[in-house]
Amino acid sequence: MVTVAKTAGFCFGVQRAVDMAEKACQEYGCIWALGDIIHNAHEVGRLEKLGVHKAEDVADIPDGVPVLIRAHGVPERVVQQLEQKGCRIVDATCPFVGKIHRIVREESEQGRRIIIIGSRNHPEVVGIQGWCGTSEVYETPEELRAALEKIGKNGENLQKIPVSVVAQTTINREIFDICGKIIKKQCTNAKIFGTICNATDERQAEARLLAGKSDIMIVIGDRKSSNTKRLYEISTSLCDHVLYIEDATGLTGNEIQGMEQPFIGITAGASTPAWIIKEVRNIMSEETRIETGSEDFAAMLEESFKTLNTGDKVTGTVLKITPNEVHVDLGVKHAAYIPTHELSDDPSFNAEESIHVGDDIEAVVVRVNDAEGTIVLSKKRVDQMKGWESIEDAKENKTIIEGKVNEENKGGVVANAFGIRVFIPASQTGIPKGQPLSQLVGQTARFRITEINRQRKRVVGSIRAVQQEERRAAAEKVWSEIEVGNEYTGTVKSLTSYGAFVDIGGVDGMIHISELSWGRIKHPSEVVNVGDTVNVYVIGLDRENKKISLGYKRPEDNPWNVFTANYEVGDTATVRILKFMPFGAFAQIIPGVDGLIHISQIANRRIEKPEDVLSKDEEVEAKIIDIDPEKQKVSLSIRALLNDDE
Repeated sequence: MVTVAKTAGFCFGVQRAVDMAEKACQEYGCIWALGDIIHNAHEVGRLEKLGVHKAEDVADIPDGVPVLIRAHGVPERVVQQLEQKGCRIVDATCPFVGKIHRIVREESEQGRRIIIIGSRNHPEVVGIQGWCGTSEVYETPEELRAALEKIGKNGENLQKIPVSVVAQTTINREIFDICGKIIKKQCTNAKIFGTICNATDERQAEARLLAGKSDIMIVIGDRKSSNTKRLYEISTSLCDHVLYIEDATGLTGNEIQGMEQPFIGITAGASTPAWIIKEVRNIMSEETRIETGSEDFAAMLEESFKTLNTGDKVTGTVLKITPNEVHVDLGVKHAAYIPTHELSDDPSFNAEESIHVGDDIEAVVVRVNDAEGTIVLSKKRVDQMKGWESIEDAKENKTIIEGKVNEENKGGVVANAFGIRVFIPASQTGIPKGQPLSQLVGQTARFRITEINRQRKRVVGSIRAVQQEERRAAAEKVWSEIEVGNEYTGTVKSLTSYGAFVDIGGVDGMIHISELSWGRIKHPSEVVNVGDTVNVYVIGLDRENKKISLGYKRPEDNPWNVFTANYEVGDTATVRILKFMPFGAFAQIIPGVDGLIHISQIANRRIEKPEDVLSKDEEVEAKIIDIDPEKQKVSLSIRALLNDDE
């Protein structure tokens, strides 16, 4: 029996790079590649015949030609050098490798030390190092442990060093886990990112299971391929008879000689083409059916050629993000992409912030073009499906939802919630009539769904309903606790000629004009304005009619108290003349306290009227000759000071 591992052969990253190389050759006639696109001499030779020219260094590449960056990726400086040469870059960097580039760059920018667990001279590792600042590469746990001990001996406090750890995508999981434990034990400020490719894990796990039950294990792949070498190491630890071949020519024809009904397992590295695997299988199986779990291998080969239909819901991997579209790998031969207008209905949606290379993404097939080999997808339609479910659930359960207000129109504003446009009429915005609705644009609002018409794609919401509910709840709380003397911080809601109305948390109270100031005022606006935050206290309650009287002026600010604390009979004060009467003049001693200067106390001679000697707003020196505490009246005399001078 011959069994071929389901994971044998190209991983999607390598397949993607080969597909992009073939497509580029068709489009441009030829393309240059930095190094071998894959570690397989046969496939490299095939691609050379199609028009792929290999260069080992950027300097060897002519200016202005198309250049393919292989799945291993390259340092950032190489990309910059190619751009300076005017080359058209076809970036086939594996999305999982690209994700590592993003991690090390962001972590390095935060001042963290980058540690890479992998093969020091492997192209993928060299590329990763080119996307961060200072970095260190360790191939074994022993090497890592020795390096950390050396750092400690040099006087550095390992526990305080910010360390971020990543792995080469094809590294041995066991080695990486051991290294992670060593770092966690030594460095308390460590962040460990699991960047080993899932395909690598699956490939190695399947090789382990297959080798454990095989009489003969065949590992197919290039001798330079690190992931194939690892498959060989796993196989030799579990199977006594293991062959490591690059293609069918490595078979001698005597592999199963002397064996009766042997169980033969076949696996292959990520750079091994399907046709090589198929050729080895055919030789080893002769007419034996090739079992690959629940499917045969031939069926699996055909899987990558399957197409999709309009309306299908799919999940793919983000490969690339451009200003116009997001490229997605669906595991089929067709190239799939999401146009930017199919990403979201939210005008504020930012693709670069919300979507990253390597992410899984759900979408709906909008159009399949077999002639061009492309599939157009829509993410927003999936979001809309989920959004409608959330919107309908919110209406049914009367739950409050949040959404960002994106625009104002003639009748109200439009918010976005769960990817669905929600219209909020002006009367339901909670904005007072006459005030601009534009103040809501850009804000996150809380509202209830009041109407849904899915057929017309119409959803209506109400901010006001939420505000009223919250206000009622707040009012109940206030009335359950309020007592005369309670103090509150409130907001002035409106002004009338007789006072100011203040919201003290869901309930309005009124400050009578007489309670606004100790001095005389003609209108509340002389003291407060709408929107002001004020500190008030309760001076009266009418629970039956739900009325609250508030005080604003403070006893300690009473001008009479201030006056009596600073003046007494016999003191001299500088006063300002306010008004004249036939019997004398009234003068302000301090704001809020006036005194009377009787006509007989204005001068040391007889005068007909106060205006003969004094002028309005004139400041004069006067002596306090009497204070009446009960009536809060003060008598003043200018004449007394004149007599004193004599």
